[in-house]
Amino acid sequence: MLFASGADLQSINPLLTVHPLARQVQRYVLFLTLAQYDSSLAPRPYLARDWSWAPDRTTLTFRLRTDVPWHDGAPTTSRDVVWTLRTALDPTAGYPRLSELANVRAVEAEDDSTVIIRFVRAADAFPDVLTDLAILPAHLLDTVPPAALRQAAFNERPVGNGPFRFVSHEPNRRWVFERNEEFPPGLARPTVERFIVVVVDEPTTKLAALTSGELDFAGIQPAHAAFVERDERLAVLSYPLLFTYGIVLNTRQPPFDSPAVRHALSLALDRREIVDGYLYGFGTPAGGAVPPDAPGAVAAAPPPVMSDSARALLLGAVPRFELLTVGSGEAALEQMIQAQLARAGFRVTIRQLELSAFLDRVYGPRKEFEAAVLGIPGDLSLGYLPPLAELAGMAAPHDAREIQGLLRDSLPVVFLYHARGLQGMNRRIANVRMDLRGELAGLADWRVE
Repeated sequence: MLFASGADLQSINPLLTVHPLARQVQRYVLFLTLAQYDSSLAPRPYLARDWSWAPDRTTLTFRLRTDVPWHDGAPTTSRDVVWTLRTALDPTAGYPRLSELANVRAVEAEDDSTVIIRFVRAADAFPDVLTDLAILPAHLLDTVPPAALRQAAFNERPVGNGPFRFVSHEPNRRWVFERNEEFPPGLARPTVERFIVVVVDEPTTKLAALTSGELDFAGIQPAHAAFVERDERLAVLSYPLLFTYGIVLNTRQPPFDSPAVRHALSLALDRREIVDGYLYGFGTPAGGAVPPDAPGAVAAAPPPVMSDSARALLLGAVPRFELLTVGSGEAALEQMIQAQLARAGFRVTIRQLELSAFLDRVYGPRKEFEAAVLGIPGDLSLGYLPPLAELAGMAAPHDAREIQGLLRDSLPVVFLYHARGLQGMNRRIANVRMDLRGELAGLADWRVE
């Protein structure tokens, strides 16, 4: 089975990755997490066979399965869980969701199959991060200093313990995994023999490969959905995502150190025009940071389009800025943004960058950007929101409701729309379901007919 990705997976190491598809490959293909969400978004046992809370909810005890070997034959034990979580807690490792572990005081192994997590304060819910952070093999990585993980040989030839084994990786071309025939009974064993992630960065090339039968799954552009649906061999899957598009504004420097300029930019944007004209209706205009049907969302209507009010806020100034984006094509979304902002007096230069260059300029230590169009993958705990505000240069509270209020009122990020997933699929693949957990959440149930 061949599944297209628009870019290479960045890293197969769960401690290093922000790439949304890479995170799914880690937790649904190659490795196990302590828990997984079911289709109702309730956490269920996975590597952990069960868990229990202390009465004061400051201690969480996991009892692990004892029948899960690593693909090199070594057993998966509490040592692996403790090493993974302690390394994630080490700031020098660079784990992207470190802030969500701020309440963790200690991680301990009681024995080979029991792990205890102690919290600073009572935890009000099961930590979402434990459904996302896949456990890594300590016996292969514990000699690597956390700061050197990005250079670890393991990243090139990873050893997992999940339903598929790593076979090969050709940079910027493909990742190949094969079914793990020794995956324990009682866990969902896949029926698919091989799962291959194929890197195809050009949308037209991806569409051509899908329609010719060279790919089984490919993310498609909304403009191509009707074309794909007309092919009786193909189907179009549209499904909810925790994925919001917005413009991240660098509030550390002009022009976006000015709240008035940020508010003017927001008022100048016609989000409905973007959803209808760019997405062909496959999305929702964003009134806030979180899709309205996601758990924990604070209701907020999309701002009205008020170009005259935006001009008034600018007091005759003509803000000029560079808008960074990823790609090498026509940049239709960015051109729509450019035209809408021009009506209010902004002058925008679009600069398209290759992904690694974009990430370096936006996420790198120098923060070399004025504004950047960003697709923002979410998580069900909403722990991705504080780092988003901090990326724009604002200190952020960690309470989910408070951070949504800050993002709404101070506008370090101007949100455009909440995307829906859109995949073209070859009908030879059956029993496919995609939802808020991700495209690959049901991979074990897929079958080739």
